[in-house]
Amino acid sequence: MRQHVGWTAGTAAAVLVAVGALTYAVAEDGGSTGTPGADSADAGFARDMAVHHQQAVEMSYIVRDRTKDEEIRRLAYDIAQTQANQRGMLLGWLDLWELPKVSSDAPMTWMGMGDMPVGEDGALMPGMATNTEMKKLQGLSGKQAEIFFLQLMTAHHKGGIHMAEGCVDKCAVGVEKRLAQTMVNGQQSEIDLMADMLKERGAKPRS
Repeated sequence: MRQHVGWTAGTAAAVLVAVGALTYAVAEDGGSTGTPGADSADAGFARDMAVHHQQAVEMSYIVRDRTKDEEIRRLAYDIAQTQANQRGMLLGWLDLWELPKVSSDAPMTWMGMGDMPVGEDGALMPGMATNTEMKKLQGLSGKQAEIFFLQLMTAHHKGGIHMAEGCVDKCAVGVEKRLAQTMVNGQQSEIDLMADMLKERGAKPRS
């Protein structure tokens, strides 16, 4: 288990080192295909994933305050740092492209899913926790908080992978596609890790 958590920490560190290079590289990479439009998959993914990531950061910091378990706290810290920095890249690219960070289009429109039912209780996109679930997490502590966090984050990562795979397929800017593939790989590894952590606590991911 500690080996897996250490690998996750290494991944977070690698993202921190790469953030400046990736943000700079998108200027040249974008220049080869033209600046994406406001309704492009590149812009839509950047906007939607920034929102999706922000909730993961919030959940991670909540559970760090609700448990003393060091493995959970390290995992939560790694997720928060990785996704906060990826979110910074996505928002930075929107600034670079001089595109708005919000859109009147429904979430997931860039994936052809704009007509999906509107998310209820704050769950705007696949895998996102509801406002009620976020409030419940804040009210738990110890093992109960750990299990609920792992279940929520597993679902959150599955939704995030679905979105990132959409960018890999539909985005035009190479550096953004590569970041999306990094998200797929990293979050799948964390899903596997969280399954083990749930099993250790006598629990399973929610179906």
